[in-house]
Amino acid sequence: MKSELAKRFLTSAIIIPIAFFLIIKGSIYFIFLLTLFFIAATFEWLNLIKKDNLIKFIGVIVLLISFFSAFLLRENLGKNFFIFILLICIFTDIGGYVFGKILKGPKLTKISPNKTYAGVIGSFFASLLAGTLYINFLNNEFFIKYSLQIIFIILTISFISQIGDLIISYF
Repeated sequence: MKSELAKRFLTSAIIIPIAFFLIIKGSIYFIFLLTLFFIAATFEWLNLIKKDNLIKFIGVIVLLISFFSAFLLRENLGKNFFIFILLICIFTDIGGYVFGKILKGPKLTKISPNKTYAGVIGSFFASLLAGTLYINFLNNEFFIKYSLQIIFIILTISFISQIGDLIISYF
């Protein structure tokens, strides 16, 4: 298990700075990043679903829509909002993992046996922390004026991220 965690950490330490650089640069760089991730995600999906061709097809269509939506978000709402959403999703995952491993506790569902209620709480906590720090870093006055709305947006994105994680675990 420790070697798996070390491998994930090393991979993240390499990929995350490159990905953020390409996100910030935008334009063709961002399209290149999305294309690479789409190819990798499609390859993983097709290897995950062995027999059902309809599910394979639907999955690839969902991936295509997801990556196109990411492109539209970055291009239309800007890099700061895109990075905001990305940070919430990343810290939702990290918070769930860390809190779940440290606090353990009752399991959330049979779909994903490693997920715990402590992980759910940790996901919300870590995403709130990261999201509010990022918005506060960008514009303190905006954060103060819209803090309740920002908290609601963060919790909504974190919730959707966790539901998506459970759906992928189901498959």
